[in-house]
Amino acid sequence: MPITKQFLKSKPECKVTFTVLDTEANSIAVAGDFNDWEKAELKKLKNGSFKGALNIPVDSSYEFKYSVDGKWMNEPEADSFKWNDFAGAENSVLSL
Repeated sequence: MPITKQFLKSKPECKVTFTVLDTEANSIAVAGDFNDWEKAELKKLKNGSFKGALNIPVDSSYEFKYSVDGKWMNEPEADSFKWNDFAGAENSVLSL
């Protein structure tokens, strides 16, 4: 269950929880259009997974990636993928 979405009734936002299971990683962050590509660190849990939540505006799609020990990685179960000329690679897409 890598990404869960909880749409908020009180405002046009969705609480998106990012979960990455990588027991070998030291640090994982998520960055994308929703936070101006500023890395938001995920917290390492006892079971070795990393988890974090962000409130993101709805009615849009956002490109994003994970930074795993400084190396950019896609979410395999993203809503879709989109080529990004600036990065020269595909990005994960989150649709809300």
